[in-house]
Amino acid sequence: MRAVQTTHSGGREIFHVADLPDPVPGEGQATYDISSCGVDFADTHHRVSGN
Repeated sequence: MRAVQTTHSGGREIFHVADLPDPVPGEGQATYDISSCGVDFADTHHRVSGN
């Protein structure tokens, strides 16, 4: 699966796309196929401020 990963706080320059193994659900868990998601100002502010 392709995923956007961050390893530390910072601006949009720290986001990078990575190929990861598909997750395997455990007992009583499920996986969902997410094709898109939203990011708003509060999310980006939180990443930049490091809180």
